[in-house]
Amino acid sequence: MEGSEAGASNDEDRGKDLHSMLLDQVKGQIKEKYSNEEFALMQAINAYLDMSKGYNLVFERLSEWFGLYVPEIKITNPSSLVELVKMLADRDMSEDRLSKALGDEESAREAFEKVKNSSGREPSSEEAKAISSFSEYLRLTQDTLDRLSEYIKATATSLMPNSVYLTDDKIMAEMLSRAGSMEKMATMPASTIQLLGAEKALFKHIKFGSKPPKYGILFKLPAVSAAPRDTRGRIARIYATKLAIALKADFYSKRFIADKLKEDLEKAVEKVKNSPPREKKPERQQSTGRNTGNRGAGWGGRKKEHQGNRNAQWGGSRGDRRNRGRHENTGKHPNRV
Repeated sequence: MEGSEAGASNDEDRGKDLHSMLLDQVKGQIKEKYSNEEFALMQAINAYLDMSKGYNLVFERLSEWFGLYVPEIKITNPSSLVELVKMLADRDMSEDRLSKALGDEESAREAFEKVKNSSGREPSSEEAKAISSFSEYLRLTQDTLDRLSEYIKATATSLMPNSVYLTDDKIMAEMLSRAGSMEKMATMPASTIQLLGAEKALFKHIKFGSKPPKYGILFKLPAVSAAPRDTRGRIARIYATKLAIALKADFYSKRFIADKLKEDLEKAVEKVKNSPPREKKPERQQSTGRNTGNRGAGWGGRKKEHQGNRNAQWGGSRGDRRNRGRHENTGKHPNRV
């Protein structure tokens, strides 16, 4: 009895040791997988993109709020708007402070005249505190975006020097986030790299037969977005082809070959820009179901026509011949009782 209990205890201890060993092994694998800084870069670019959307919304809201007090002044620079809100809260919108905020004496003089003759309302002390606090939030968001941008640029350049040299640090970081890892992106063909970021449009094309996408995140490149509409797809394809080579060099060989790739890329893009426009192909009409109309006219129509000629040759159809025989035998019309 005591021996069986001791054996069960030993088995339980061995099971615990095995569980602990396997758990440590899995933890080590996870730690090794995420030891590369590329995963931190993916989180940073996603944070930057999300914060940029909020930053634009906050800037628009602050502009509308400031317009209640000085509707004559329209500011497009967030930093200048923050300074103007501070002056509004301090109730000191002098020409000197306007000149420092706007960076232009002529613009400051015009803004000062508009402030003096403004049709906006005078803010109360509580309103001034509220809008000043809101403008401080915009300034802090701008500072955070600047720090994230510096980190993204340094890390993307370190991880993907060839690819960043050909395109841009934020574009490559966003493409890395879409791909999932450097290894996956380095093994992708040029066609997949070209469509990174256009997954929804691609699935819509596959499912509903809509126009296929020609570019994804690469559209953010000035060379693609500023090009004529009929050449954007070809230019994006050129960039994707060179990026497929650059990414393999970044991940596998770690050699810098971007200078030669950049030279070839610029020549290819210039050739596309100088080439004559292609003739547009006629668009195929989309169908939601099986198109039986033309097929019926083409095949079924000829079949029915042939059948009709054959019936006429042999004295009508089988039903007509049967009814005619009954009519001849009975002397009555086949449809009459």
